[in-house]
Amino acid sequence: MSTILLKNGVIYDGLGNPGCAGDVLIKDDKIEKIGSLEGVEADQVIDAAGKVVCPGFVDIHRHCDAKPLNDPAFGKRELAQGITTTVVGQCGISLTPCPQEDAGARGMYDFDEAVMGPMELGLPRSYEDYIRALEKTPLALNFASMVGTGAVKITVKGFADTPFTQEELDAARALIEDAMKRGAAGVSLGIMYLPECYSSTDEFAYILEPVGRYGRVIATHIRGEGDSMVESIREVIEIAKKAGCALEISHFKSCGVNNWGKQIHEAIALIEKARSEGQDVTCDFYPYEGGSTALTTMLPPVFVAGDMTRALERLGTPEGVEEFRASSRIPYDDWDNFCVTLGWERIIISGVTEEKFKPMLGMTVTEAAEKFGYADAEALAAALMHEENGKTAIINMSMCQDDIDTVAKLPYSNIISDAIYAATDTPHPRMFGAFPKVIREYVKERGFYTLEEAIHKMTGLPAARMKLEGRGVLKEGNYADILVFDPQKFTDHATFQDPAKMATGLDYLFLNGKLTIRQDEWLEEAHNGVLLLAES
Repeated sequence: MSTILLKNGVIYDGLGNPGCAGDVLIKDDKIEKIGSLEGVEADQVIDAAGKVVCPGFVDIHRHCDAKPLNDPAFGKRELAQGITTTVVGQCGISLTPCPQEDAGARGMYDFDEAVMGPMELGLPRSYEDYIRALEKTPLALNFASMVGTGAVKITVKGFADTPFTQEELDAARALIEDAMKRGAAGVSLGIMYLPECYSSTDEFAYILEPVGRYGRVIATHIRGEGDSMVESIREVIEIAKKAGCALEISHFKSCGVNNWGKQIHEAIALIEKARSEGQDVTCDFYPYEGGSTALTTMLPPVFVAGDMTRALERLGTPEGVEEFRASSRIPYDDWDNFCVTLGWERIIISGVTEEKFKPMLGMTVTEAAEKFGYADAEALAAALMHEENGKTAIINMSMCQDDIDTVAKLPYSNIISDAIYAATDTPHPRMFGAFPKVIREYVKERGFYTLEEAIHKMTGLPAARMKLEGRGVLKEGNYADILVFDPQKFTDHATFQDPAKMATGLDYLFLNGKLTIRQDEWLEEAHNGVLLLAES
């Protein structure tokens, strides 16, 4: 048994209540007492005078699924910004399920690499094996996992653009049932992405039936975040209603200059209507005007035609480049064409695998095409996707601050990072700084949030959304995931121009009652996290 007493801090409980002076006693991995604890003895006493004492941040949307298994250094960037718990398996993209055949697994890994980073064939391919592997792995932070319907579909039928057969629907539903039974936090959808963009509302509702039955949530990257955003919100509300489950709309935003200040309000009206009718619908957002994803998201589904391997091969031919050029310059009713609604001048190359393309990092596709002598942006994009086998990562400068603020003020919006793990020295800055950025910009600089509001949206609110029992709130009996920091000093440093910069200013971080960070130092790279499984 060990005890730690945090004295004289300003306690923010994670529920949105104003800070109050007090002490916190930690006993083993739990919070033993909170209040004025004069005379209480402990093995270690820490004076937190003038410091914030709050729950560890809960990032319910991050793409580090494989990192505990293939990156021994994983955890430093996350812990430095106060993240103590994360939920992976988002946007329909999860490590499992995965095709059992090596060729199918390799195809899925290559497709997902721009989001989850490089992966080798020795990784788990079933949800059961994934959980077993995580149970045997020292975890730098608390880890919960969803299962993605993109991974489910690739496992069942590859990248085909044909409808599910009844046999395939049943196989997909069985994979989701198995994940629910084994403690998955929920199921994510990536309807914008291949091959899910070929699926219908009724197909999604059918395979997601176990989610509602187990009382879990679906988190969805909607079909279109640009011109079709409002209809896409309508679609996911309908999917959740038919499946009988709660809905979290992932990184809720309106993309494309012509859509700013308009569609977000129409979409919110749809959400409010659903909520007023009894549906459990919430959303989340990240505090940046740019998003990050794979360059292959710019490939029109009509060009891919259900065969990603062949599509990437065709991009290496003059005929394929011309076909891509033509197909990428027209709008589609059922797919958001960011080539049109954003333009290549707002697409930044953020992650590459080939040495020859590294000088292009940080440039827009338009700038790089001009500088390096490509015929146009489409020609460079085609070369990148072909020569890097679809692994190129991008940042799309797609949003405006007013729309972000509109979402941020919703009482049911959670703050996330949506960090992706492509192998690059120029990631999206949210990888390193999303949560302290909220403290610095939204609280200190703009006064947009009170400190208690910001902390609530990064702790108690997301933990409750994902039913992470005992997390996200400072309460007697809860787990001791606790941050101590001076809000004037705790800050991010990562920018779009210089993104790989660690957050600083964290005095102490306790994870499951164990001191893990002291004065910004990760103590001997401690691994004090645990695997979080939903109860069946």
